[in-house]
Amino acid sequence: MNSPIFNVLTIAGSDSGGGAGIQADLKAFSALGAYGASVITALTAQNTRGVTAIHAPDAGFVTAQLDAVFDDIRIDAVKIGMLANASIVRAVADALRRHAPPRIVLDTVMISKSNHALLAAEAVAALRDELLPLAGIVTPNLPEAAALLEVAPAVDETAMVEQGEALRALGAQAVLMKGGHLGGEDSPDWLIEADGTLRLGGPRVPVANTHGTGCTLSSAIAALWPQRGALAPAVGEAKQYLTAALEASSRLDVGHGVGPVHHFWRWW
Repeated sequence: MNSPIFNVLTIAGSDSGGGAGIQADLKAFSALGAYGASVITALTAQNTRGVTAIHAPDAGFVTAQLDAVFDDIRIDAVKIGMLANASIVRAVADALRRHAPPRIVLDTVMISKSNHALLAAEAVAALRDELLPLAGIVTPNLPEAAALLEVAPAVDETAMVEQGEALRALGAQAVLMKGGHLGGEDSPDWLIEADGTLRLGGPRVPVANTHGTGCTLSSAIAALWPQRGALAPAVGEAKQYLTAALEASSRLDVGHGVGPVHHFWRWW
């Protein structure tokens, strides 16, 4: 008997260079055996060297996209990425409360790899207050977690876990604290759930092509969560998938800056 094919929705911005955002999400969904739908919250003029312009649609059009998808398609998991501004954050939160998808992965996208702001400063509070309590899991890196908590970024794993617990106290069911900013040879992540914490270690992959890593990890979790039935195995497998995509990234020849990871390393 064939396994079911799950439907996963990404709510995020478009990357015209194809390495992050909606494009990375749909690639990861497909690579991991899920059908992908999309709601676009921003258009970026972007390549491997940076973001040169951002256009955010009216929040009402974001709502129209969300309602069109949910009114017709069974959605088994949602991944949320770039939301651009507070109006779009609230529109997404309102729609998710109305349609109540069973699994929500919130990737708190705030800054691009090229250090370009992807979320307006006034929207950070809306993200924390409106979307965090709806999330089944939130996946911040250390600067994003610090911004949400209005504290200094964690400098060690003890502080990572403490900040993860603080974010869970704000309403998220689980938190994946990503430790890439700690430096060192290891790249530890911590999964914090109601029943305990789990360290997910792994060697830092020494490659130049790291564009879209956060988008890819969160979308991999969204694709795998319905298939595995629990967060911990989905997160562990998603991290392994991303590691392999990083290791194979040098096979791609895309742009002259920070290139993308190789989502289809298993087949190409």
